[in-house]
Amino acid sequence: MKNPLRTLIEQPGIKAAPAVYDCLGAMVAEQAGFEFLFTSGFGLSASLLGKPDMGYLTASEMIGAACRIANSVSIPVIADMDTGYGNPLNVIRMVQEIAPSKVAGIILEDQECPKKCGHFEGKRVISVEEQVEKIKAAVYARGDSNLVIVGRTDARAIEGLQGAIARGEHYLEAGADVLFIEAPQSRDELKEIARHFAGVPLFANIIEGGKTPNLSVQELEEMGYKLAAFALSGLFSVTQALKDCFGCLKQDGSTENINKDLSFEQFKDVIHIDKHIELERKFGLL
Repeated sequence: MKNPLRTLIEQPGIKAAPAVYDCLGAMVAEQAGFEFLFTSGFGLSASLLGKPDMGYLTASEMIGAACRIANSVSIPVIADMDTGYGNPLNVIRMVQEIAPSKVAGIILEDQECPKKCGHFEGKRVISVEEQVEKIKAAVYARGDSNLVIVGRTDARAIEGLQGAIARGEHYLEAGADVLFIEAPQSRDELKEIARHFAGVPLFANIIEGGKTPNLSVQELEEMGYKLAAFALSGLFSVTQALKDCFGCLKQDGSTENINKDLSFEQFKDVIHIDKHIELERKFGLL
């Protein structure tokens, strides 16, 4: 069966989606009408560990989270798999665990381990040759699963735009299906990447307050990008909502004045409680 993510990539126009860090966010995004999702290593590190995206997450934590998120929705999920968690052999093990799951694609980057968020300072990258071998290992390990491999380079901050573009060429030659040059620093840089790789499925990552301009989906489409991730928009919004809610509760000693736009009944709809009640009936639990 054809990977539904490949079908989306082959369709004309750009495809955009938020990144999520848990099953609830994934379900809300699907119900909002998005056709696919990304997982956010930044969000997972914050939500699972309470730590910044600086390489604290392990392969098993990332794989487990990605698989749970993919199982919670019916749309394709691209999973952030950081550096592959070691050398090409480690990449093979990671892909072999991911490939049989419902995860439709992975992002594999060229930072040194431990990595950092692509919009943090102080990043370092491995050699082109090392990353090429990791991508080849991922291609080998996916077998006939048709898993989509997104080759990511963080070299813009270290080697400049032309260095990142040169790496992108090598990663595509090694078998990456989609190219992701992280953290271009201007509209002109985004345009240059799109011009250089005309016809290649390109990935853009938008982070409010990050190094890349906060462009609209339409602007990115006009440049020639195929996939756009709004990586931290949901995380930032949820964090502010929690701060407002908990701050009000602490100050007032009551939830009376908390903004309750979502009711208990509406939340039950979000998590599809009717389906689970039906299962209870089916198996004699009601």
